[in-house]
Amino acid sequence: MKLRRSMMFMPGNNPGMLQSAGIYGTDTVIFDLEDSVSIGEKDAARHLVANAIKYISRPCEVAVRPNHLSTPYGLDDLKAILPSKPDLIRLPKVETADEIKRVEELINEAEIKNNFPAGSIKMMGAIETAKGLMKAYDIATASLRMVALAIGGEDFIADLKTSRTKSGRELFVARGQLILAARAAGIQAIDTVFSDVSDDEGLFNETVMIKEMGFDGKSIVNPRQMRIVHEIFTPTTKEIEYAERVIAANNDAKARGLGVVSLNGKMIDTPIVDRAERVLAYAAAVNGNRGGNNHE
Repeated sequence: MKLRRSMMFMPGNNPGMLQSAGIYGTDTVIFDLEDSVSIGEKDAARHLVANAIKYISRPCEVAVRPNHLSTPYGLDDLKAILPSKPDLIRLPKVETADEIKRVEELINEAEIKNNFPAGSIKMMGAIETAKGLMKAYDIATASLRMVALAIGGEDFIADLKTSRTKSGRELFVARGQLILAARAAGIQAIDTVFSDVSDDEGLFNETVMIKEMGFDGKSIVNPRQMRIVHEIFTPTTKEIEYAERVIAANNDAKARGLGVVSLNGKMIDTPIVDRAERVLAYAAAVNGNRGGNNHE
């Protein structure tokens, strides 16, 4: 299991932040060439990022958000950064499966040209419009490189012609549909950023909500947000201990040829066992992530 509890954006035009990107402890760092970089700095930023990828201290996963291929900058972004072998390309504003396939072709070419292992550079797509959401499953299944779908909340809210609320109810339907598409495709679902870095309570409440909805992680914009996000997405000792008891009871029942599994007088069915296995896999991934980057 690959942890993506936190995916932290870093502007690609800030040398100081790029240099220290690996020290924060986020599961994934995203070097951003899109929204956080002005038009006049696009060329410099992509070359800064290409060099930063080579020298960043792991174990965090290293991702890049290029500009969309429909812009004058997207193709140049990919040509500059792919030879540095990022772990992941996070594509913005995806609306069709063809966009994924086009970028996949460019990645294929780069892997062959640079003798990288086939399939080693992964992809994820950010859904930021209603049109993209309607095609989310097609996008999610457009390539075997696809490991996640993300929702880009601010652009999505603008596309809905509404405004951000503290409760996040304006995104509830979109979040639910994105999770369904990701789960149907067998990949992860990543939530949007919480932009108010001074509102710890708001971040906490929103992260609890999206975890309960089924998300695997959250995009963040500041290192101080990471602690709260990791705390919520990391299984507690109590959850781990219960999961271990569920698995032990299930194994014992199988060994004795019993068709019914019970724990403390309560029946344990397959979905409960599946959840227990997921908790233990998540806990193992957290422990593994402290010692090195873990891939799909």
